[in-house]
Formats: sequence, structure tokens, C-alpha cells
Amino acid sequence: MNFAIDFEAFLSSLPFMGKGMLGIFLVTSVIVLFVNALNNLPEKKEK
Repeated sequence: MNFAIDFEAFLSSLPFMGKGMLGIFLVTSVIVLFVNALNNLPEKKEK
């Protein structure tokens, strides 16, 4: 097998990888904020 690295293809794929990583970061941040908001809500205590 002959493997070759196409540097131009790598550079052209960087914007797509960056957008994907940004999307993952944003979704993770939203989930963390949502869980923190749910943890901070006051609970009704039963007597």
C-alpha cells in the first residue's frame, strides 16, 4: 500500500473540522448550563 499525505486537502478540510469542533463545544456547553440550571432550582420539600 502506498499512503501519501495531501497537505492541500488537509488545509482545505480545516474549516470544516473547526466548525464541527465549535458545534460540539457549543452543544456541550448548552447541556452543562441546562444541568446546572436544573440543579439550582428549588425543590419542594415534603413534610
